[in-house]
Amino acid sequence: MRLWVKCYEQCFRDSLGLQRAFRCLSAGRTGRVELRVQNRCCSSVQGEVRVRFAPSPTGFLHLGGLRTALYNYIFAKKYGGVFVLRLEDTDQSRLVPGAAESIEDMLEWAGIPPDESPRQGGPLGPYLQSQRLDLYTQTAQQLVEHGHAYYCFCSPQRLEVLKKEALRAGQTPRYDNRCRHLRPDQVQEKQAQGASHVIRFRLEAGVEPFHDLVFGWSRHEVAQVEGDPVVIKADGFPTYHLANVIDDHYMKISHVLRGSEWLISTSKHLLMYRALGWQPPTFGHLPLLMNKDGSKLSKRQGDIFIQSFQRDGVLPEALLDITTNCGSGFNTNRMGRRIDELVSEFNPSKITTHSALLDLEKLPEFNRIHLQRQIEDEQKCCLLIKDLQQQIQNVYAAEIQDDEVLREAYIKRVLHLRKGHISSLQELVSPTYSYLWVRPSLCSQQVAALTEEACLIASLVQKLRGEELSVDQLSKDLKTLAKQTKATKYREVMKLLRLVLSGLQQGPSVAEMMVSLGPAEVRHRFQKLLQLTDVS
Repeated sequence: MRLWVKCYEQCFRDSLGLQRAFRCLSAGRTGRVELRVQNRCCSSVQGEVRVRFAPSPTGFLHLGGLRTALYNYIFAKKYGGVFVLRLEDTDQSRLVPGAAESIEDMLEWAGIPPDESPRQGGPLGPYLQSQRLDLYTQTAQQLVEHGHAYYCFCSPQRLEVLKKEALRAGQTPRYDNRCRHLRPDQVQEKQAQGASHVIRFRLEAGVEPFHDLVFGWSRHEVAQVEGDPVVIKADGFPTYHLANVIDDHYMKISHVLRGSEWLISTSKHLLMYRALGWQPPTFGHLPLLMNKDGSKLSKRQGDIFIQSFQRDGVLPEALLDITTNCGSGFNTNRMGRRIDELVSEFNPSKITTHSALLDLEKLPEFNRIHLQRQIEDEQKCCLLIKDLQQQIQNVYAAEIQDDEVLREAYIKRVLHLRKGHISSLQELVSPTYSYLWVRPSLCSQQVAALTEEACLIASLVQKLRGEELSVDQLSKDLKTLAKQTKATKYREVMKLLRLVLSGLQQGPSVAEMMVSLGPAEVRHRFQKLLQLTDVS
């Protein structure tokens, strides 16, 4: 037994390129040997790395899908490999118009573009399953000819009866493998009659254990709990189980990183690899991404779709950061990581089996950190300026009195003053910051309610020195200014200044408002106050 285990471990290291895998053996009363992984390591990956993200365009890309794509992308870049996007569009009845294009759009927006895809092309395409039907048909016929698959003529009505009977008996519905036992002449007769049929794969007992990069040793005796699965449907399209095996083989996928919900199906897929005489890829099943309360992310939530985050001004860097920060697989766990840092810090052996709990209430904080970084980056700041210019025009076009607010220098100054305080550009076009783009209205009653020295205060503001005042210096000057009034306290002076500058009672400091607006605009607004007091 010890010799067998030693040989098995050596073969495992050689085939998967893992440095070590410590196991313990425990024999139950039945004498069956179980393997339990105590330590995992995949710090060295051998050979060419090719990974794939293979969503179905029956819906738009959501956070769970983005996370799977992200881990595949990071894995590929970590080991100098290729990231493939393959669209599994064989369920023609459920395809959503525009979803296929949108999935690739969102990957590009997120900063994790595929190296090979329906749009990019590549040497091992096509990358749409609907364009590979001949390959699936040929392979399925090969399985039939070698006795690994068979034609099934059972009607939908019969299958529905089987399902109801199983449920009535409190059992899990499963096909009873009836057509597995048809004689060749019976099959020929039904085919000659044009009977509708599917092709089913024969599930055999004796599934071998496989080593998963995340969950360790795993084995599911699928033949004991499932009926033979359909691999080619009546419409000639393959099911996921056959198509993904064929595509992964012909696209030379080295590692399959997918959600843990597919872990149980892997033994079934390995039976297909064995039947076809193909070497399977290395599997790694990622733990589920859950809501912070432990509930499952649902597409019905609406706000988990990537397009909604894009629309709401969430930065792709922030989205990638939060989806990795709540999970595992990295040497450190900190906020603010860019994609290059995620790649450099990635360590597959640190991926745990625990579900990743996502707290979207923290997303604004992640966005604030990454927005500040972009503002401080000269090149990225230019892009932010253009984006904000467009947003300002969309919201305030009819109200802007001075085109100066659309100039690059003005917007850049605003961004640098507000960095670290705002979580998105969209905040800057909200009513809270409207004073930056539109001159506020002012009435004499508002002014009179604060002070009778409005004219004096306006004159003092007009005399403030310098064209390029800093916030700190201006704060000191405003305190000095307030001491020159006779009957108005510092607090009321600040309230008046804020009212004149923004028309609001809250917001950034008065000094920052003045620096943001610039000396010329500040003088203009206080000149308006002087005119108002003269009239009154």
